[in-house]
Amino acid sequence: MDNEKAKTIARESGFEHVGSLDVGGLEFRQDIRDMCNPEACTQGYGKSWSCPPEAPPLEELRDKAEKYRQGIIVQTIGQLEDSFDFAGIMEAGGRHMKAFNRLADVLFDETGGQMLPLGAGPCSLCSECTYPDSSCRLPDRRITSMEASGLFVSQVCKANSLEYNNGENTMTFTSCCLY
Repeated sequence: MDNEKAKTIARESGFEHVGSLDVGGLEFRQDIRDMCNPEACTQGYGKSWSCPPEAPPLEELRDKAEKYRQGIIVQTIGQLEDSFDFAGIMEAGGRHMKAFNRLADVLFDETGGQMLPLGAGPCSLCSECTYPDSSCRLPDRRITSMEASGLFVSQVCKANSLEYNNGENTMTFTSCCLY
């Protein structure tokens, strides 16, 4: 996959910021993974195959990531009325998830399935996750969050020349794809 082509696909998917990702600089940290816990996350923890405690082990994610030499990092920035604008946060998060699902789907096809999507929050490919009643419907396409992968998102942004905080009354959602 050509990185410029992937960035064009990302822009066409609707992302405000798109950049190249230094895959070799990714650090999969247990202390970041440990932040995914039932007290800190009510959206995905224990509710999805892509989130802890069912998320792939960090060693498995590291091994997968080592197979890839390039990637892109993408962002959706929500403009909020104020720092308590929950509806604005949810709207921006929804836009990000839809755009990232489109991007991951196209890149999956373009790479013949040779890519690793790392999103923002729980996987949203299916309207309802099968967890814990039956196996994941799309295990090869499942999107694990950057945080559940042990990535310190603000540091990944900084290392790849993207802002993590885009100003007062904004909410930034960040994801990446390795290929």
